[in-house]
Amino acid sequence: MQVYKFGGASVKDAAAILNLRSIVQAHSGPLLVVVSAMGKTTNALEEIFDLAFTGQDYSIALEKLADFHRTVASALLNKQEVDLVLNESLDGLQRQLTKTRANPDNYDQQYDQVVSYGELLSSRIVARAVNGSWQDCRNLIGTDNNWREARVDWTTSEANLWAMLRGKETSLAAGSPVVTQGFVGRSSDGHTTTLGREGSDYTAAVLAYCLRAESVTIWKDVAGLLNADPKIFADTVRYPEISYRETIEMAYYGASVIHPKTLKPLADRNIPLRVKSFLDPEAEGTLIHDCQHPTLAPAFIRKTDQTLLSFASKDFSFISEENMAVIFAALAQAKLKINVMQNSAISFSVCVDYSERRVSQLLDVLREQFTLHYNTGLTLFTIKNYDAASIARLTEGKRLLLEQRTRSTFQFVCAA
Repeated sequence: MQVYKFGGASVKDAAAILNLRSIVQAHSGPLLVVVSAMGKTTNALEEIFDLAFTGQDYSIALEKLADFHRTVASALLNKQEVDLVLNESLDGLQRQLTKTRANPDNYDQQYDQVVSYGELLSSRIVARAVNGSWQDCRNLIGTDNNWREARVDWTTSEANLWAMLRGKETSLAAGSPVVTQGFVGRSSDGHTTTLGREGSDYTAAVLAYCLRAESVTIWKDVAGLLNADPKIFADTVRYPEISYRETIEMAYYGASVIHPKTLKPLADRNIPLRVKSFLDPEAEGTLIHDCQHPTLAPAFIRKTDQTLLSFASKDFSFISEENMAVIFAALAQAKLKINVMQNSAISFSVCVDYSERRVSQLLDVLREQFTLHYNTGLTLFTIKNYDAASIARLTEGKRLLLEQRTRSTFQFVCAA
């Protein structure tokens, strides 16, 4: 069995889904297909959710989202099929938004209940378009209730997946594709959870691990795993082959091709991961597996919308381990992940992805104990496998607010 994962760009419209269908039909053997929400649907759902949570009118935005999915589905299916695949999910989304507006409480939990509908809508359209069977991934992947960053319950998930595989309702054993959603799961108390933004890659890895798949293929709009984002850097290099370890480090630092959690479950079972282009399915792509290779071309990774937070002791005492423990606990409570950190005698600085709500929560907790300073609208650059030329190229003309260097990695924060 193989697992294919298709991201938002590969299901963004009817033409893209037809292209997906041709890729799936070219595969022989059992195939599990994981799909993300269509195009920018997750962004649209986040905006709709924020309107509902704050008691504002979301009806126009919701109708626009529904019309978009109906238009795509109508280009692929007949009227009866369109109603069959969309009405249940759209009605469920409306009910959830009404509930959210009436009882705005626990932002992250409510977020998961609403934003998860993007994958439910896209997967139903794709399943019908490829003549496959649809599976609700919430019945497959069990999680805890750590909203928006749910942790997988591996024992429950594996039991659910093998039960699905043995079930008469699945066509997997017969060679017809099974289509499910990325990004979503279900807690033990029955609530929908999500695995983190862009978490569909991780879903594919979880499914492959539990079912002991032969391989996972992530279909992207690029030629494979590149050393930089081609939308930003003109002279990118494709890695034909790369190790799990090297890829995990790139993903951790923010390389956008693969979700950071994806590699560990695959490496644990030595399941190879291929990154291929849905625009050129016959091209070689990149093979990620347990291998040795010579020094790679420097990788350039950019993370925008960063915040640099600095905490200083109010009495000019040293920043001790006890102080840092307090800061780390507050960061964890606010669900802010550290992208780079640095300390001096009386201050400690961290760079994190910006979230106004979460940064405000952090500052409320720490401002009595520390003097706080922060800058927003920053960019974090990471050079993996750097050399002098790559550092000079990337830092030229920039004012560095923080920089850090290890044996193989150079990072700096600068104004956008």
